[in-house]
Amino acid sequence: MVRRIGKAAVIGSGIMGGGIAALLASAGIPTLLLDIVPFDLKDDEKNDPEARNRIVKAGFDAMLKARPSPFMVKKDADLISIGNLEDDFKKLKECDWIVEVVVENLKIKQQLFKKIEKIRKPDAIISTNTSGIPLEKISEGRSDEFKKHFLGTHFFNPVRFMKLLEIIPGKKTKGEILDFIAEFGEKVLGKGIVWAKDTPNFIGNRIGVQGMVKSMQLMLEDGLTIPEVDALFGPLMGRPRTALFKTGDLVGLDTLGHVATNCYELCPRDESRDSLKLPDFVSKMIDKNLLGNKTKAGFYKKEKTPDFKTVRKVLNPETLDYEEYGDVIFPCIAEAKKAKTLAEKMNAIVYGDDKGAHYAWKLIASGCIYAANRIPEISATIVEIDNSMKWGYNFEMGPFETWDALGVKKSVARMEKEGYKVPKKVKRMLELGNKSFYKTVKGIKYFYDFKTNSYKEVKLSPNIIYLENLKANKKVVKENKSISLIDLGDGIFCYEFHTKMNSLNSEIFESTHKVVEYVAENGRGLVIGNQAGGMPGAFSAGADLTQILGYARQKKYSEIEAAVKLLQDGYQKLRYSIFPVVAAPFGMALAGGCEVCLASDKIVAHNELFMGLVEFGVGLLPAGCGCLNLWKKFIQSVPDSVEVTDLAEFFLPVFMNIAQAQVSTSAADARAMGFLGQQDRIVFNKDYLIGEAKKEVLKLLDEGYTPPAQRKIQVLGEAAHGMVDANLLNMLAGNYVSEYDAFIAKRIAYVISGGEVRTGSEVAEDTILKLEREAFVDFCKEEKTQLRIEHMLKTGRPLRN
Repeated sequence: MVRRIGKAAVIGSGIMGGGIAALLASAGIPTLLLDIVPFDLKDDEKNDPEARNRIVKAGFDAMLKARPSPFMVKKDADLISIGNLEDDFKKLKECDWIVEVVVENLKIKQQLFKKIEKIRKPDAIISTNTSGIPLEKISEGRSDEFKKHFLGTHFFNPVRFMKLLEIIPGKKTKGEILDFIAEFGEKVLGKGIVWAKDTPNFIGNRIGVQGMVKSMQLMLEDGLTIPEVDALFGPLMGRPRTALFKTGDLVGLDTLGHVATNCYELCPRDESRDSLKLPDFVSKMIDKNLLGNKTKAGFYKKEKTPDFKTVRKVLNPETLDYEEYGDVIFPCIAEAKKAKTLAEKMNAIVYGDDKGAHYAWKLIASGCIYAANRIPEISATIVEIDNSMKWGYNFEMGPFETWDALGVKKSVARMEKEGYKVPKKVKRMLELGNKSFYKTVKGIKYFYDFKTNSYKEVKLSPNIIYLENLKANKKVVKENKSISLIDLGDGIFCYEFHTKMNSLNSEIFESTHKVVEYVAENGRGLVIGNQAGGMPGAFSAGADLTQILGYARQKKYSEIEAAVKLLQDGYQKLRYSIFPVVAAPFGMALAGGCEVCLASDKIVAHNELFMGLVEFGVGLLPAGCGCLNLWKKFIQSVPDSVEVTDLAEFFLPVFMNIAQAQVSTSAADARAMGFLGQQDRIVFNKDYLIGEAKKEVLKLLDEGYTPPAQRKIQVLGEAAHGMVDANLLNMLAGNYVSEYDAFIAKRIAYVISGGEVRTGSEVAEDTILKLEREAFVDFCKEEKTQLRIEHMLKTGRPLRN
């Protein structure tokens, strides 16, 4: 049979259940969301459908109000229907996949699955999102047929943003069911699949919670403060900006406490069981309802001063009082900030010689040893553990990758000297002459397998193109400090930026011309993309503002104009090249990063796409063909058979996108805003982007690609000027914009509308490009623009002057 998910159901409308339902709906799957009937119904409410759905409706409403939204766009919510587990239970027999996300109570789960078994349709897949109860106990008493279709699918919160999906096979789960859910989860839902064993808290939470609890225990032992720990275990150690304690506040101390207690109680033979026991001060915080962000007080708390300023305070573990705190100063942190690579930063901290360094070493050493001891208990390989921590906790490196970065031989020698009990399997690996857990040979990555004491190839999805592997296999045909041109095979190349935040500089402007010329001579098509790490990452954050400000301060206006002209010409070369160009944006695709996408034949975007022409925020306008190509994207979306009678309907959204520096909240939102057209694609798995973009290039070639003809373009002309002026006067009167905002906005309208031409005139593309260029240079001459750029570089926030 051909298996598909035509309709899904989620039982449980809390934060996790709602998140799973929202993800399914955002992926285009009609989803039934059910919850219990309230226990406290009054007599006159017992037959009232609205009252009986009160709980599920509250969960659904919370999803709609949540920020950030669990939906890609709000209209995705239309695919969710709600109901209760009494009146609507029979609707489950329509569903191909039923996901249980109810309270962590074994008896309740068992009773629910007993009822589901009676009405589920043949071959329906049933899964539980339990975070710790063994699947074998949950499915106790169910038939073999039920158990063949039953498994664990453990999503991480927030479901939309966290990549990890742990799949836990039951003892009798059919192989084809496991394969199907793994493929569906990876391809349709965009998740990174990790195969976990049916052990308490599976992989991610077992390793993650041990690390979190151990960090608290060591903090108390070594006399560090909460901010000191977070300063050590943030980005400098490849961890999220929320570090350890801010992550705890984000997750919720009640959740953390539940998982830690569950681990401690269900793992009596864990050699490090004591490292799963929460310190008393955390238990007291839970008793006092100091649960983190959800109660607006946890390890950290924000308070308002009498003059209405916000002060961030931190908990003192000894007194449970909140205190103000300042910057953390450790020599090892200062050294780490000087380092260039993550491995160098880690080494600077862990091998430092101060209080913070000693703490970091203890936490990393205990974590690495704990992870090694969990094989084969919770996972067959080190790869599953590393991926769980990267995808479920946003670590840049998992425990074994971290161990490699610190030097396995060097760190083990120190561990043994200091009395740590290093696992025999790790010492055996070193005795056999193997120096690392991972190695790459001829572009192929291998991991060390403790079971066979040998290296095995890391299994990679055949649907994914890994640029790092291609680079290691000498497939780079052109490169400099800012770009690489990589051979993807079949005559298709990938144009990759690799500056900080993939920002665009003069070297990239020049390289674009050379790349187009190379591909025209040696290839058939081009993908523009990269695989920058992190979440959400940056396809490109736009032009290098430091370079622009430097030129502006030195009054090198001719250099600015020349650079903009070079960029425009490069993008026009891409747009009208003899080969197809497909952009593969994800994360931040801002300003020039957005413009390079607009210059492509097609866009294949990751669903988490924050796209926008944001130059207005620094007192500039899009001058890399952005005004031109966004206008074209709008008016060319109308079929040739339809006559455009009101250009103002197109002008206003283009103008507002640019003059308000609007940024999409997802790829679906980018489509609604007009940055993506209907022919552009949205992909849920970021790892698929390069491969899917390559497929689109090949498809365009197969369809007989010919470059677009460059024609004159119809513009709104002088009608736009009066319309915008009138609106800006009203906004100025209401103090919605500053005078300088209005000054920039008028010039933007002038550029988009084609300048001083009659309404409905057709102008050459070069006319608008010249207007873009002139306006950009004129803005750079303004002191207020220079101040805006400077403020953005210093604070990361726009200045309204």
